[in-house]
Amino acid sequence: MQLQQLRYFVEVAETRHFTHAADNLGVSQPTLSKQIHTLESSLGAPLFERIRGGITLTVAGETLLPLAQRMVADADAALDAVRDIVGLRRGEVRLGATPSLCSSLVPAVLRTYREDHPDIQLHVSEGSSQDLIANLLAHGLDLALIVQPEHALDPALETTDLVRESLVVASVADGPPLTVARQLDLVELRHTPMVMFRKGYDIRDVTLHACERAGFTPKFAVEGGEMDAVLAFVEAGLGVALVPSMVLANRPLLRATPLAPPGMRRTIAIAQRRGAVLPHAAAALREVLVEHIASGRLPFGVRAL
Repeated sequence: MQLQQLRYFVEVAETRHFTHAADNLGVSQPTLSKQIHTLESSLGAPLFERIRGGITLTVAGETLLPLAQRMVADADAALDAVRDIVGLRRGEVRLGATPSLCSSLVPAVLRTYREDHPDIQLHVSEGSSQDLIANLLAHGLDLALIVQPEHALDPALETTDLVRESLVVASVADGPPLTVARQLDLVELRHTPMVMFRKGYDIRDVTLHACERAGFTPKFAVEGGEMDAVLAFVEAGLGVALVPSMVLANRPLLRATPLAPPGMRRTIAIAQRRGAVLPHAAAALREVLVEHIASGRLPFGVRAL
């Protein structure tokens, strides 16, 4: 018993006429009659009885009709649902990103995506790269924007490098310049109070290692915040902070001072589970992200790869 045979049976049962049913289905009457006969043979019972001026359902046909109608309707609903997903008329995307990217790169990308696909539900998770990687591996995310770690990534994941971003020293804009030169040697901050991110935050470890290589231990004015809190503390004049250059794009109260060569940089990548087939909605978001970066609409200090 095939779905097509049930669809033919329902049409004949509802029209009570083989010729009209064949026309509605777009098939010849002999083809329709053959399929109904095959269905009756597989069920072991006749479904229709010919009467003067038309046909009527047998007891077997009356029993089968509501079941066949429901099966055909369910099949049509399933097909429509899949077509909606493929056509991006429904679905969801679970994107993870670090706080600095959530406040800089991600909003513009999601705005473009939303304009093209307004019916897709967007779920954004904010966290450290380590947390996002764990969430990806646990199948809690489809995609994650992460900072490429210095050590090897989990082999169950694959990444594509997107941009390389400079770290700059953020200080209060109406305060005295940190240096008279255009660029600042990191060691010049050895006596300057710093606002430090919480433990486990990507930039915290990068900053501490860089200061150690420069031969000093930084002095903390305050520590424990995430990106928004750290920037607010710097705006309040509590200290300076090493931050990604793109987070200062819309912070007029802060001044960005570049670091002298070799400087400090980080690579932003898009990560997903290796070998996994992305949902159509997630694949479309990935494409919008790549196109946004390729367009060159990136803040100062950020270079597409």
